[in-house]
Amino acid sequence: MAWTDEELVAKSVAGDADSFNQLILRWERPIYALAYRVIGRDEDARDVVQETFLRAFRALPGFKGQAKFSSWLYRIALNLCRDWIRRQKRTPVVAAPEGVDVIELAAEQGPVESIEDLVARNQLSASVAVAMQKLPEEQRTAIILKEYHGLTFQEIADLQGCPLSTVKTRLYQGLSVLRRDLESQGMTRARAAERAS
Repeated sequence: MAWTDEELVAKSVAGDADSFNQLILRWERPIYALAYRVIGRDEDARDVVQETFLRAFRALPGFKGQAKFSSWLYRIALNLCRDWIRRQKRTPVVAAPEGVDVIELAAEQGPVESIEDLVARNQLSASVAVAMQKLPEEQRTAIILKEYHGLTFQEIADLQGCPLSTVKTRLYQGLSVLRRDLESQGMTRARAAERAS
């Protein structure tokens, strides 16, 4: 039987060290993915993950369960990413979305997708990553949390400390800017034409 996050938190606060290790195993990859997408550098993303779990462990006795454990963890990681960006005083590098590896795509899609399609998809992903760099931090973060991590609008609002309507506006505006940017490069029309043919 798998324990819920809240049960593992309670056990950890009660002194069971293995429970917190289970939380790390469960959430290490999603936190790394978030940090990597926000910062764009592997080594720094790994540092954020370590610091996130260190801070979470230290603050665990104060965790009241008012939000989901995962939301609480995401908030810690996002704050650390923002601190890193401020310290570096530079625009974060946004990596291409996961799943761009041509070999993996070829294995998943089978022989129905040509190499030209795979290259076009790779180019589209690279263009999306470049366009994401141009977005304000709040819009970029909202898109990452919604599109890549599947959080609800309410969870994003809680993480960003803003009203639900603000999250929806940030997401809509950010996606609109991305679409216009990609259209100016001819990327979305090209993909639509590829799908139609």
